[in-house]
Amino acid sequence: MALRFLVVLAHPLPESFAASVANAVVETLRQNGHDVDLLDLYREDFDPRLSARERQTYFDTPCDTAAVDPIIARLKTADGLILVFPQWWFNFPAILKGFFDRIFAPGVAFHHDPAGGRIRPALGNIRHLYAFTTTGSPWWVVKLYMGDPVRRLLKRGIAVFCAKNLDFRMLALHDMDRVTAQKLSSHLVRVRRVVERL
Repeated sequence: MALRFLVVLAHPLPESFAASVANAVVETLRQNGHDVDLLDLYREDFDPRLSARERQTYFDTPCDTAAVDPIIARLKTADGLILVFPQWWFNFPAILKGFFDRIFAPGVAFHHDPAGGRIRPALGNIRHLYAFTTTGSPWWVVKLYMGDPVRRLLKRGIAVFCAKNLDFRMLALHDMDRVTAQKLSSHLVRVRRVVERL
């Protein structure tokens, strides 16, 4: 069954490996008959800064998302969200963090519980959340020393709090600054195999 995917790329360099990964994702999805919307945050000049108005109305119903409503509409029409980004300082690039801050707003990605406590997921349309990422550190630093913070944020935070029964998958290429061209090519093959299952 054909699905619609929003593919979000967060890297400033169009010739980056992240861009190659995003291209592999888009090509594979399209070859399998899916509809793809590529959101290149840098090329589309996305402003990651939460505005004063957005923060002032954050707990209003509804909050003011007018400045980013076109992107929210793209997220709302997707069956799946695929993120492609490098990890810098064991975290998201600032532009991707701003994407979550501004787009995953109350009433869009979740609902506040009026009595306090747990928030309720609102992205019922999103059935798949995949992340393809790279790190400059070896796997043992990311996983054993740092506790794999990006995976935890995505899986235990964003995925759980914003959607129910989500198919979550994250594929990381570690030690990025020292990998060979052959390993880069092999990783792109792995990316395509993961996407082919969708």
